[in-house]
Parts: sequence; C-alpha cells; structure tokens
Amino acid sequence: MKKKLLSLLITLSLVLSLTACGQKNTVENTETTAESEQVITEENNTTEAVSEEDSITEESASDALTTQYPVTVTDQAGREVTIESEPQKLVSGYYISTSLLISLELDDKLVGIEAKADKRAIYKLSAPELIDLPNVGTAKEFDLEGCIALEPDLVILPLKLKNTAESLEKLNIDVLYVNPENQELLTEMMTLIGTATNTQEKTNELMNFVTKQEDALANALANADAPSVYLAGNSSMLSTAGSAMYQSNMITLAGGQNVAADITDTYWVEIDYEQLLTWNPEYIILASDADYTVYDVLADPNLAECSAVKNGNVYQMPSKAESWDSPVPSGILGSVWLATILHEDLFSADTASAIIDEYYETFYDFKYSEK
Repeated sequence: MKKKLLSLLITLSLVLSLTACGQKNTVENTETTAESEQVITEENNTTEAVSEEDSITEESASDALTTQYPVTVTDQAGREVTIESEPQKLVSGYYISTSLLISLELDDKLVGIEAKADKRAIYKLSAPELIDLPNVGTAKEFDLEGCIALEPDLVILPLKLKNTAESLEKLNIDVLYVNPENQELLTEMMTLIGTATNTQEKTNELMNFVTKQEDALANALANADAPSVYLAGNSSMLSTAGSAMYQSNMITLAGGQNVAADITDTYWVEIDYEQLLTWNPEYIILASDADYTVYDVLADPNLAECSAVKNGNVYQMPSKAESWDSPVPSGILGSVWLATILHEDLFSADTASAIIDEYYETFYDFKYSEK
C-alpha cells in the first residue's frame, strides 16, 4: 500500500513539473515573438523613412530642374532680363539658338526664325515644319516689324543685334542675346536658354552628353602625340581661326594642335602662303561650307611643299546635318569626327558613327547614318 502511494506521488510530481515547464516555455515563446514583431516593425519604419527620404530627394532634384517664374537671367550681352512666365511663343533670329531649341523639344513653340531656313539641313531632317515659318531676317537685316507682328513672348537674337532689344521690350517682349563664340560661351548659352524656357532637365541631358564625349576623347587620346592642324575658313583657304575661336577648341579635343593658336587678339584672321608654309601643318581641314574643295588645295602649286599636301592629309568637315566646325549644340561631334582623322588607330570611325547616331537619335529624332 505504501509502495502504491509512493508511486502515485512520484507520478503526480512529474506531471506538475512538466506542466510548469510547459508554461515557462510558453511565456518565453511569447516574449520572443513580441521581440521579433518589434524588430520587424522597427525595420518597416526604417524602410518607410528611407522611402520617404528618397521621395523627398527626388522631388527636390525635380524642383531644382524646374524654373520658378518670374525668373531673372543674365544674357550674353550682360543684360538682366526678368521673364514673368514660361514663354509659349518663341522667335529665334540665329541658327545656333534655333538648333538648340529643336534639341530641347521646343520647335513646336517657335513662331518665327532666321532667314534662309531652307538652307539648314538639320531643319529638314528633324523639324521640317520650321522651314515654312515666317522669317525675321538676318543679323545684318533684322525684320523688327515682322518680329513684332508674330507677338512672341521671348525673342533670342545674336549679339550683333544688341540694339534691337529696346524696341521689343517697350512692347513687353522679352529679348535674350546670345554669343556662343567658344565652348564656354556655348555652354553658357545652353544654360541661359534652358532656364528661360523651363527645359533645364533636357539641357542638362545635352550638356552631360557633351561632357561624356569629351571624357571619352581625353581617355582615348591621353598618350597620343598631337599633330599640327590648320583649319581653313569657309570663304578663303587663307582664313583661319585663332585660339579665341570655337574651332581651335575643337582641334584640341580631337587630339590636335592648332597651328594658329598663338593668334589671340582676334577671331578669324587672314594670312598669306608664306605664313602657312612656315607653320607647315601635318593636316589641313577645310570648313564644312568652304567655297573651294579638297582638290583645289591639293592642286594649289603654292602649297606643294606643305606636309599636309605632300602626304594627302587634306580633308573637309562633314556637312550632312550641321556645320560641326561652328559652335552649334552638336559641335562636339566635330571633335569626334576629327579624332578619327588625326588618330584613326586610337579612335575608330565605327566608334564615331555610333556616337553621332546616338546624339541625333536622342536629341533630334533621326538616325544620322541612315540619312
């Protein structure tokens, strides 16, 4: 009887012990679950905070690229111009600013452009409707009355027309003067027009493309020798660009050395055969719109002893779309093309072709190699 009673007590003790252990484990599991839920909640809160921060950053970046009107800008004549609201009707009296406006997708806002638009291949290729717009004349003969009749909100003109602004501004027409004579001034013009027209995001995309190609050229040509280059002007073989000109920078970016770089006190300069032979350039590059041909240069008896002529290193800049040897937005392509001439072993024609196609497909909606 005592043994049975003892056995019963032992069994009861074991049951109570197991029950207590089970309760303890339940409490521990409950605490662990609560801690896990707290950690997950904290992680979710952190994720939400990061997402909100990213969203705020993106909005801030977007705001930074949006023009807040009224906006005051300084044009390339040094004039402060306050633009009250986003321009809806534009006039461009300069082919360089017109080309930029196309690249910024503003061609549909143009109501008037410079004369001889039908001579510009880039218009025919990317925005043929511009050819039929009213023209406001040239830098030499600007049609002030015709411009006023178009009732534009903003007029963009070359610096040569700097005396026109007063007449237009009396009629509450804003005027910006541009003067993209070199790469720095071209970049300044892009920024100016991008801000004035609320197209800063597209402007940045364009400028980033240019910077990317400048870096690519610098990397590819870093260890290359720089051959001497003579750039001949459009009206005369004996007209060339000094270091103050956009064309000189184009040569440098392409890995060449402008033989006229020491000319710093003027833009285009007239020289004689004696000076050209003294420079004795390794390459002669003709302006894209030259009035003479590569054959004319090669056959010129006055240049028979010039290294470039002796070696057949005379080329003309392409002109299928634009004159890349002028400070147009696509001017970087002049350096890209020229690099294939001066350093064909380091910068291939295929590489250049891909870059040129990318540019025109991105900013002008056509493929250069197929035109």
